[in-house]
Amino acid sequence: MFFLLFLLVYLFTLLGNLLIMATVWSECSLHTPMYLFLCALSISEILYTFAIIPRMLADLLSTDLSISFVACASQMFSFTPGFTHSFLLTVMGYDRYLAICHPLRYNVLMNPRGCACLVVWSWTGGLVVGLVVTSSIFQLTFCGSNEIRYFGCHVLPLFKLACGDNVSTVAKGVGLVCIAALLGCCLLILHSYAFIVAAILRIPSAEGRHKAFSTCASHLTVVVVHYGFASVIYLKPKGPQSLEGDTLMGITYTVLTPFLSPIIFSLRNKELKEAMKKTFLSKL
Repeated sequence: MFFLLFLLVYLFTLLGNLLIMATVWSECSLHTPMYLFLCALSISEILYTFAIIPRMLADLLSTDLSISFVACASQMFSFTPGFTHSFLLTVMGYDRYLAICHPLRYNVLMNPRGCACLVVWSWTGGLVVGLVVTSSIFQLTFCGSNEIRYFGCHVLPLFKLACGDNVSTVAKGVGLVCIAALLGCCLLILHSYAFIVAAILRIPSAEGRHKAFSTCASHLTVVVVHYGFASVIYLKPKGPQSLEGDTLMGITYTVLTPFLSPIIFSLRNKELKEAMKKTFLSKL
């Protein structure tokens, strides 16, 4: 039952993100910074789900639930697009800030080279954080039980298997890196939206305010969903009985959040929705 459920969710996630990328690629009117960042976000989500969900689907049907040490390290590093996702959401918030608060200078500030640099830096930041976390954990000594009580090689379950005097120090360092990355991005997004809301409230007409806010609605919804699940996983207190709750929230964050993201952007973004109808439904 879970295999079929997660398989359908995964296929719809792939289809939704590929549909967004194909629409932006084929529709010239969508060749703007906002949709370039949306394509980068779709690529990030495809890679993130591809690294985690196929292995989870195989394990749901397999009787051999073992994973090698190297494969476990590789899977943990594959969580890197999750950090890239946060950086890209921050960049998209900055893009909306420039579009609403500095519309006359938007084309100069968000030139193609600048957009490409922001995307590259987002991916570089995600790779660096992923490399630091993975290398820090897999330098530890693992002893005793080799059973990972989780659906994948994630940070917290692996710390439970590690032993040695430096486990506590490494755990605090890794936790600080993860929380700093997530919290730093969240604060930057909130900072951008503080200026955005102030600028929208200064618009005299109700129609103008609605039009300005509609360009941010889909991004803001995805931010709330993404950081809502992430904060529950990384920031909630860890008790001895929190394993089942952690696993459930981890699956929700890994499977449901990427599934909702293309739906939110497709339904809440009028331009993208119209372009999809024009590009695909008319041909069908």
